[in-house]
Order: sequence, then C-alpha cells, then structure tokens
Amino acid sequence: MTKSSRSLLGRLLFQDKGILPTSRLLLVYAGFSALLLVGTLIGLSWTWIFVCNALFIGLSLFDLLTSPSKKEIEVKRSIPDQMERGLTYKVSLEITNNSNRDLAFRLLDGTPQSFHTSLPLKGPLHGHSVGTGSYEVITPVRGDYVLNRLYFRYRSPLGLWEKQKTVESHDEVKVIPDLTETRKVLEDAQRFLLYEGVKIRKQQSGAGEFSKIRNYVVGDDPRKINWRQTAKLREVMTNEYEPEHGKYITILIDCGRMMGAELKKGNRLEKSLEAAMTVAAAALQNGDYVSVLAFSKNVKVYIPPAKGMAHLQTILNRIYNLEVDAAESNYAAVLHYVQTVQKKRSLLLLFSDIHTFLHEDNALYYLQRLRRQHLFLMIGIEDEMLMKQIKAEPVDDIKSMMKSMAQNQMLVKKREKAKWEKQGLLMVEAREEKLASTAVSHYIDMMNRGLV
Repeated sequence: MTKSSRSLLGRLLFQDKGILPTSRLLLVYAGFSALLLVGTLIGLSWTWIFVCNALFIGLSLFDLLTSPSKKEIEVKRSIPDQMERGLTYKVSLEITNNSNRDLAFRLLDGTPQSFHTSLPLKGPLHGHSVGTGSYEVITPVRGDYVLNRLYFRYRSPLGLWEKQKTVESHDEVKVIPDLTETRKVLEDAQRFLLYEGVKIRKQQSGAGEFSKIRNYVVGDDPRKINWRQTAKLREVMTNEYEPEHGKYITILIDCGRMMGAELKKGNRLEKSLEAAMTVAAAALQNGDYVSVLAFSKNVKVYIPPAKGMAHLQTILNRIYNLEVDAAESNYAAVLHYVQTVQKKRSLLLLFSDIHTFLHEDNALYYLQRLRRQHLFLMIGIEDEMLMKQIKAEPVDDIKSMMKSMAQNQMLVKKREKAKWEKQGLLMVEAREEKLASTAVSHYIDMMNRGLV
C-alpha cells in the first residue's frame, strides 16, 4: 500500500485530516444527475447540462468555503490519570469554536483498542462559543496507556462537505486493579466481612494488647471485668484487648501460566491482585508490616516489609502492571528466596492455583524448613466447573460419567491437600467473588488467635 493510499484510507476511517463529501452531497448529486438524464430525453442540450453541473459544483464549493477554518477549532481532553480496571469513568471534552459560524460535529478519541467507550460524540456548536461534552470509558486491562490524538469532524453549513481535524493531545493513563473491596475493608473491616457472610472471631481471653475499658455486655468473659473501675463507677466495666500490632505479613502472588485461566470477570491473577491489595490494606491499617513478592519462573517483584498506609501506594505502584507469564511457576525457587529475605516470623499468604501446587514435590523441602519459623496459608479460587459437575444430577450415562470423574478428581485433590497440610501448609479455596473477604477473614482470625 502506497503512502497516498494509506492517507486516503485514514481519512475514510476517521484517522487523518482532510475534506470528505457527505452522504447528503452524494444523494443530492445522484438526484440532480437523474433529473439531467431525464432532461436529455426531452431535448435538453449538452451545453445546459455542463452549465448545470458547473453551477452545482460551484454551489457545493461555496458551501465548503463558508465553513469554519480548521485553525478556528480547538479541542481539549480531561481524563483521569489513574483508573481502576472494570469501572466506568467519565472523560470530559472542551470544544472551542472561534469562528462566527455554527457547526455540527462528530468526535472520536484515539483510545487504545482495549478501552470500551461510548463514542462518537455528536452535537451542534454555535459560533464564538465553548461547548463541553463527555463520554464514558471502561478499562478492562491493567497497564500503562498513552492517548495522543483526538479526531474531530464538522459539517459545512449546508451539510455537503465534512472537514476533519486531528488534534494532538498527550495524556498518560494508568489502569490499576479494582480497589472496591480494598475501600470497603478500609471503611470498616467488620462490616465488610459481615456483608460477605463472614464474621470475625472474638479475641482469645486476655491475649493481645490492652485497648480500652468499656461497659460489660452479655457474652463478655467475666474474667476480664475491671473490678476497680466497676466499684468506682458503680457499673460493670470490662477490659478490651486487641491483637498485638507489628506482625509481619508476606504476600506471595503467583503469575505463572495457570493464573491466566479466565473467570467470570477477568482471570485468576486479576482476582488475586485485588485480594492481595485488600489484605495488605487490612494489615497496614492494623499496624502490621507487609511485604509483597510476585513470581512465576523467577521472582518478578519484591517489595520489602514496611508499615503505614503510605506503603499501600508503594505496593500498588509496583504490582499494578503485573501480567501472566507463559512459563510454569517455580515454587521451590520462590520459597528459597523467601527464606533468604524474610528472617522474622511472618504469615506467608500465597495466592496461587492449588491444583498446580499439589503436584510440586520439589517445594516440599523448602516448605519443611520455612515451616519451622513461618506460618503458611495458601488461598486459591475453586474450580466452578468442577463443582457444577459434582452437584449435577446424573440423568443419563454421560452425565453420570462426568459426575463420577469430577468426584474422583475432588477426592484426589483432598488427598493431596491432606498430605501438604500435614507439613504445615494450610490450603483454602474460595469462589472468585469471595476471594478477598476469605483472605481478610483468615488473616484477622490468625492475628486474633495469636498464631503469628
């Protein structure tokens, strides 16, 4: 394809600057030509035909010349520099018409192909005025994106021609994981878990740090009654304790091939990142130290432990653009790496595919050594298709065979899980929509029980 043909194709595809005839011009000219053809049948001379064509072309060119100049049109974009995956955002546009003529426009934004938008934007714009418009955009894929151009088309007064202008407008957009669950747990962890159907367990009697003295309520441990305050206030008062702060939490995120399995919304890695951010927010809010390690064949990202809510932004900036690798995960290598960088006792929270991990006997040696110092918890997403086959009614031979195979696969998984749990690795599977709440509830439960 030559350079000139590519330029013409770009104009037709709304991707270049230039002038194009509208459908109105083509239809009017077709009707006008039909009238001239009829005129030739009744004796209209060729001279009049040429004169009429010249007048028509002159009228259309006059219409083109009376349309606003491209230099008199300005377009500006206002877009958030950070957007969460799968959420709807509004992009604002400001269009300035510096001419004294009205126009009707269409506008396209040069968004990446993965963006879902409500474009094109259409509307009228009066002379010497500033118009505003907006469109909605959904970003389903994480990563860094650059928007460089806006494509603006407007019609001549009679609507016979369209002028197209390409506006250079540079904006950088960062698409991060969906932090809806993270915001919920930051607002109120107890309400978040109750909403998800999970209840935080009570603190063990007398364990943890003293928090405050409050009124005694039914169900409190009588051994924690503060008799001095009770006698002073003449009301039954009790001591309240909370888990000790300053514990170490290490979040391991698997980015191997199996984490690319598609779910209802996104894939396993997407859900694991969202759950990891939620657990990190809960831990940092409680005053714990959080470190994050992402891996596949090798270690991809390691964020050293730190405390404070400012560390949450550090974690987000380092892991928001993680992608699934084509390689298999090397669990033995990452466990060996954890052994070298994490010297203090911590809760190792591993987000991975349990079915794949169960067949990694090479990791057992490192797990046995790390188990002496650390507490392990592995969280995966349950296989919805497998559970559906197990619950299906065996109405015929094929259904019965599929149900039997699914049940056998589940029994093998339970047997392998029991072998690993004997070595100190706890394994939990949750539905994709409850992965974050399950991870947070287990974290809080382990902190409350003083296991770390």
